[in-house]
Amino acid sequence: MSRRVTQRDIARMTGVSQATVSLVLNNRTGDDVRIAPETRQRVLDAIRTTGYVADPVARRLVSGRNRILGVFTYEPVFPSTAADFYHPFLVGIEQRAEQLGCDLLLFTSGAQFTSGAQSGGAGAHRKIFHADSRIGIADGTILLGRRVDRDDLVRLVGEGHAFVSVGRRDDAGGPVPYVGADYPAAVAALVQRAGELGHTRIGYLGTGGPAESHADRLRGFQPGGDRLHLPLSGPLSGQLSGWLDAIGRERLTAVFLEEHADAVALVVAARARGWSVPGDLSVVALGEPAGTGPLDEEITRLRIPRREMGWQAVDQLTAAIESGGAGNAGVDAAVQRLLPCTIHAGATLVSRR
Repeated sequence: MSRRVTQRDIARMTGVSQATVSLVLNNRTGDDVRIAPETRQRVLDAIRTTGYVADPVARRLVSGRNRILGVFTYEPVFPSTAADFYHPFLVGIEQRAEQLGCDLLLFTSGAQFTSGAQSGGAGAHRKIFHADSRIGIADGTILLGRRVDRDDLVRLVGEGHAFVSVGRRDDAGGPVPYVGADYPAAVAALVQRAGELGHTRIGYLGTGGPAESHADRLRGFQPGGDRLHLPLSGPLSGQLSGWLDAIGRERLTAVFLEEHADAVALVVAARARGWSVPGDLSVVALGEPAGTGPLDEEITRLRIPRREMGWQAVDQLTAAIESGGAGNAGVDAAVQRLLPCTIHAGATLVSRR
């Protein structure tokens, strides 16, 4: 096997110094860099002919960056189907990183387990900072997951790491840079739409927190008066009969649910009881389906701009790195963006008149 081509080889082939090869590789230009166009082209031709690949470690020593973006996931996100909840986020991240000439590094060594827990199962959680943490390999990191470890956020902000969260996050000793979905505005619009359709008593079935995405949905719902928060504790599947009783007792004509899967379960249970959905009860999901199911197109729901959130997270992270460097971009570039959601009309929110 032939040995790896080096910058020294390229310099010897083209009759220039190794420093000139380095300047061409790093696309250095400006008044302080004087390289004749024909010399630059000769070096580029040699790089292309030999298939030279830059040593990322050496490049980082010179420039402080290696154009590697980390992706840290707080839960398993590899999709089993194209409709998996996380798939659009990952598509947006990958497509934008490719356009910008960046590589992606998925961090997987942060899992910690309580006694008896299995990988990815109950009792397992992931943390960025641990004895073998490799976060420093990347120029910056994108955080992905419904729930992000609070201690990780505090340290990321406090130490000035370059990172962006996909999803809004509360302050953690300082503002957290994020690209999130504007759930309050979207839920408020759905509530208004329900009111215009004649629904005067509306329920919100969900936890309302502590996850920021759930708290934001409840904030948009604005419970009070004829808008009731039905606080959910534990999986809905074991509580369906009781909640249907409560819905009937409270004379609710529309129910909003945080999770799409819970909306599906409620529709199925209500119809099994003999209720008409949406005739007797309108149902709205405030989230996206995690897979494919027979009711996915029927249920009225929010559409979360997942691909765009992943795309803009890459844009935001690379801009922070370029403006501040990996050493201090985290706090100084704490840009916070909320992207608008849209509505899938479906057929489960109809007029009461």
